Amino acid sequence: MDPSYRRDGPGKSPMGMDLVPVYAGDEHDPDSVRIDPVMVANLGVRTVAAERSVLPRRIDTVGYVGFDEETIQHVHTRVEGWIESLAVNATGDPVLRGQKLFELYSPALVNAQREYLAAVSGGNESLLGASRERLSALGMDVSAIQRLDRERTVNQRVAFMAEVDGVIAYLGVREGNFVTPATEVLSVARLDSVWVIAEVLERQADWVAPHQTAAVSLDQRPGEVRAATVDYVYPELDPQSRTLRVRLRLDNTDLALRPNMFARVSIEGEAVGPIVNVPRSAVIRSGNGQRVVVAEGKGRFSSRNVLVGIESGDRVAIRSGLSAGDHVVVSGQFLIDSESNADSALERIAPTVSVDSVDTPTDAMHHDGRDQESSPSGDRP
Repeated sequence: MDPSYRRDGPGKSPMGMDLVPVYAGDEHDPDSVRIDPVMVANLGVRTVAAERSVLPRRIDTVGYVGFDEETIQHVHTRVEGWIESLAVNATGDPVLRGQKLFELYSPALVNAQREYLAAVSGGNESLLGASRERLSALGMDVSAIQRLDRERTVNQRVAFMAEVDGVIAYLGVREGNFVTPATEVLSVARLDSVWVIAEVLERQADWVAPHQTAAVSLDQRPGEVRAATVDYVYPELDPQSRTLRVRLRLDNTDLALRPNMFARVSIEGEAVGPIVNVPRSAVIRSGNGQRVVVAEGKGRFSSRNVLVGIESGDRVAIRSGLSAGDHVVVSGQFLIDSESNADSALERIAPTVSVDSVDTPTDAMHHDGRDQESSPSGDRP
């Protein structure tokens, strides 16, 4: 109870408490603590050596599968008219290249066909060429114009065909709807190539660049990993999630990947180092920075402030404050004290000490100085 009461030999304090012996040679840094080896074992304290090695900039993140937007065919009409004989019924319907999508009745197309047939009959080559170009400009494909040449009859309804194999990604009309050139009738998306949009944390934004290799795995096929490359890095961050979107392009000829599937993505960036690094669990993070607990030998431990660098997998780079070979605590550092707070723990065990019982002849923790009075719960320098 009286930390100023010290003697050169064993004995009791004026209050009847045993003095705690501290021997010559036990002097150490006031910021460090000494713990009895038995207590170290009981607390499950485990240490590992800091290493100097190369750390890969590997980004493990998540993403989702989407259509390859470069392959999507958006279908608009170039004239006003009415949709007749709609050949696709719902989003997701498969279509083949050259398959009829719908037929359009348009007075403008009917008149253009009549003008073309009149030019054919008149034999005026310049008028014939202008009429053919007008038909093409209004949306008639080559096969429809060739049919017009052969049959010499006006077709009241003009068919629109699919230009790619794929599925209906969007269907904006129903049979009988009136459409204009501004109306998106439907869109067809290919599935033999897909995009995976991955989200990268803001602090890892500098790690990713186009043409880097990546690996994609999906819950649909456990254990299967698909090779991919970074196709594009978007220029802005998402304001809500604070992540950077990265686009990967994947081959999907087996049609196993479907839009909106969840994907796990690993992107391999350029390695850093060699640099001192420790396990992630060794770093204690607080509002004032980061620190590690270092084992100094002979049961002594001290806290060091460190400046951390990149995190790669379960390793963290240490830019300053630690050297290769230093042993850091990776398990049990918070059990040294009952509070899971590094500052509080080190304050309570480093210039102060608590004793479980006044009957205990030897404390688990020792401090420099002469024999001094112990107390059940009091503090002393």
